[in-house]
Amino acid sequence: MRSIKRNLLRAAAIIAMLAIALTLVVAGRQHLTYEAPYPAVHASTDSALIARGGYLVNGPAHCTGCHTDDAHEEAYLRGETVPLRGGHSFELPVGVVHSRNITGDTTHGIGALSDAEIARTLRYGVGSDGRAVLDFMPFYELSDADLAAIISYLRTVRPDATPVPQDEINAVGRIAKAFLIKPMGAQDHERPADVQPDTTAAYGAYLANSIANCRGCHTERDLTNGSFIGQPYAGWKGMQGDAPGVAFNTPNLTPDTRTGHLRDWDFDVFRMRFRAGPRFTGSPMPWASYARMSDDDLKAIWNYLRSLPAIDHETGPLLADDRN
Repeated sequence: MRSIKRNLLRAAAIIAMLAIALTLVVAGRQHLTYEAPYPAVHASTDSALIARGGYLVNGPAHCTGCHTDDAHEEAYLRGETVPLRGGHSFELPVGVVHSRNITGDTTHGIGALSDAEIARTLRYGVGSDGRAVLDFMPFYELSDADLAAIISYLRTVRPDATPVPQDEINAVGRIAKAFLIKPMGAQDHERPADVQPDTTAAYGAYLANSIANCRGCHTERDLTNGSFIGQPYAGWKGMQGDAPGVAFNTPNLTPDTRTGHLRDWDFDVFRMRFRAGPRFTGSPMPWASYARMSDDDLKAIWNYLRSLPAIDHETGPLLADDRN
């Protein structure tokens, strides 16, 4: 009995020492910084470029839906112009994360950041302080022209001095931050200087993957580090929505004749669905932003989705309750 008790005490001591060691390592890795190039992208006062940036920010890139506060959520869903002062709360496995103020305010917004700093964050996922930015803005493959357009538009947004709450990162989040969360933008990837809009599947691929981030919700992901773990565009069972306690089964968008959500649709049905807006409270789909997309852009995305390999993957009803 004494030997068993002694072994148990020794095991408990080892476990305690390991826990302390892990805690110290995690604490020491909370402020990791990373290097990334500063893109040679600059804001412009050209009205056409600013208009393109405004279309992207308020339309397919759906910056508006995330970078307004919760008090303006209803106004956003009605398609009204809302402030880009941040504050929207995302409840994630890693904690509660609040979107940033992206107005021109020099204290609480991005007014004090250079064009190159903003461009680096959007292209490589490295913040102005060198931290790895959570993978909410996967604009890593934007063309130089569209990156410049977005920054040009943001420079026209009226400064708003509203502060944003600090993120509330839990123990899981601190561990993920220490070991898993890294910049997602590949530094050795070639980006196009410009991409000319049309209705082809090729431009649809650019819109869906580099701007609208359709694959970010319609492909299952590991929420601890943002990596894709499912088949591309085959849907995601149990994705957390914006309403507490409610999850969504994002549909399979591949042209599979059995499980594809769009199997009985034509382009007119697809287009009108985007114009109709959300069906469920807390839907993660930024319908209000996507409703502003042009018919040509929707046609390009439709052509791209129809060109995907068919994947047999049943995701179930759109609305799922994650309390069950």
